[in-house]
Amino acid sequence: MFIRTKTFKNKDGSQRAYVQIVESIRTQGKIRQKVIANIGRMEDATHEKIERLVDSLEKFIGREKVALQDERLMVRQAKEWGVDLIFRNLWEKLGIDKILKQFIKKAETEIPIEEAIYAMILNRISDPLSKRGTSDWISEVYRSGFEELELHHFYRALDFLIQHKDEIEQLLFSKAVDVLSLKLDIVFWDTTSVYLEGNSYEGIAEYGYSKDHRPDKVQVVVGILMTGEGIPVAHEIYPGNISDKKTFTSIIKKVRERFSLRRVIFVADRGMVSTEILKELEKEKIEYIVGIRMRKMKLTEQVLRRAGAYRGVADNLRVKEVHYLGDRYIVCFNPEEANREKQVRQQLVENLEEVLHQRGVKSLIGNSLYKRFLKMKTASAEVDYDKLRTEEKYDGKYVLKTNSNLPASDAALAYKQLWRIEQAFKELKTTLEIRPIYHWKDRRIKAHIFICFLALLLEFTFYKSMKDAGIKQDYIYLMRDLKKLKAVEIELDGNVYLCRNELVGRAYDVFKALGIRPPNHISLLQ
Repeated sequence: MFIRTKTFKNKDGSQRAYVQIVESIRTQGKIRQKVIANIGRMEDATHEKIERLVDSLEKFIGREKVALQDERLMVRQAKEWGVDLIFRNLWEKLGIDKILKQFIKKAETEIPIEEAIYAMILNRISDPLSKRGTSDWISEVYRSGFEELELHHFYRALDFLIQHKDEIEQLLFSKAVDVLSLKLDIVFWDTTSVYLEGNSYEGIAEYGYSKDHRPDKVQVVVGILMTGEGIPVAHEIYPGNISDKKTFTSIIKKVRERFSLRRVIFVADRGMVSTEILKELEKEKIEYIVGIRMRKMKLTEQVLRRAGAYRGVADNLRVKEVHYLGDRYIVCFNPEEANREKQVRQQLVENLEEVLHQRGVKSLIGNSLYKRFLKMKTASAEVDYDKLRTEEKYDGKYVLKTNSNLPASDAALAYKQLWRIEQAFKELKTTLEIRPIYHWKDRRIKAHIFICFLALLLEFTFYKSMKDAGIKQDYIYLMRDLKKLKAVEIELDGNVYLCRNELVGRAYDVFKALGIRPPNHISLLQ
């Protein structure tokens, strides 16, 4: 079938031409052209009209092809694939699968415990839901092992997991040291609180000081031990009413026993330790770097007064080493922060003077911020300028105490890395949604937190891998790109094929950073 033009003569001798669609046919042994359709006169058949005709024919042919293939081609399922491919790789690199399987083998159970634990952890990384929600969510992920999971498997897996917590952490710690080349000379320790929902609880759930600002809820206290590079290596769970100081005492003993560390320097924030704890650490010859509460320690002023020049360490960080009464202190100074604190205090004093002048002292009753800088009299008040001058001594400064022989600059930088553990708590409470907890039995509460801890370990291992590969893209955007990678199963003429869509954004870079080859675009399944 093709297009031709046909020319005819008019009576006046002029010519007219038509555009026709014709096909060649054989009639009585001769080839003839049969007109299929007359498109119109040549002068009316503009380029645009012919293009529209071609487009229309293409669409018609396409519909006809699809109709012909309809019975041969069927899409069986399309599911998320990218996040599983990446985090399963990290799961196996850290050896979590093998560690779990060695305990499962001893338990002699047919329940798919390792797959259930992995599913719960992957869910927290990808789309945090309850255990019931997770049992529905797994149907959206392309992983054959998830197909056999049922809701009761998750609860059985939780009970199994918490029975072996310490052994699993210890084996995982040893594996992570090798795989991630971790340094263990410095470790961080800090705690946070996690509240629970409901009314019926047993054991460790207690009312206490809430770092979630939820004093109306019972809670548990979670402590995390982290390497100087920001990799979580262990966690502990305490009653909700325990003090930070007691947790610190308990963890230093456990770390030495469980991980057989010959030399380690503990780094902890202000308020985590007391004078008694420091004496105990000295007695046990355990090294530490801790912040001290400057305004609550009588010796702080003596330490700050000691002569000595500050030495630059990093942007906005200068340090000065001070020895006083046989102890070693490091005074840290941030000029930028000092200037900010000075400006804030000046503004506060100006506001205070204005309020006292216009509205009187009664307007400040109950305002603790303003009362810090007031001298109260029987019926009046005035600004306490002596207190202001005292405050100036602390601007931009904080003091560390250490019994280690680390250079002052290294000790100061190590202490600054405490932000890593704060980031870990932020990840637990936002990205991984550790709270609120809806379990009410101790073992389930602890198991849920262990699931979140393992998810945190995988996340931070992912961060480290991306950093080592020079990928600076934010985690949230990398996850978004990975979630767009789908697995599509299609059936054609009785054969089943697995297809994937194109990698988008930085997804390919993530695969490359981990040394993983992306799946083929299409492969035969059966």
